[in-house]
Amino acid sequence: MSKKLKVLLVCGAGASSGFMAANIRKEAAKQGLKIDIKARGEAEIENYIDEIDALMIGPHLAYILDEIEEYTHGTEVKSLLMKPEYYATLDGKAALADLLKEF
Repeated sequence: MSKKLKVLLVCGAGASSGFMAANIRKEAAKQGLKIDIKARGEAEIENYIDEIDALMIGPHLAYILDEIEEYTHGTEVKSLLMKPEYYATLDGKAALADLLKEF
């Protein structure tokens, strides 16, 4: 991956996603990957959709996937519903591996 990957990670209010984003950032740095990852609440998705390559969604937000599909339709943005196994433990390494499968 040569260009910097821009990722938006969302959860309900943005709290747990902040910890997850930090853990993914640490793991990406260890692996020498260029990733810019921001954590925000679900209400802010629209504000960032034109600036990102990927959208990582907290598993508890599966119910908004149709809404997210509307935001990302016609864009190159890849959406990824995070798995509860790594989200619950804030496992940045597993989350990063899951994200990279999309690219």
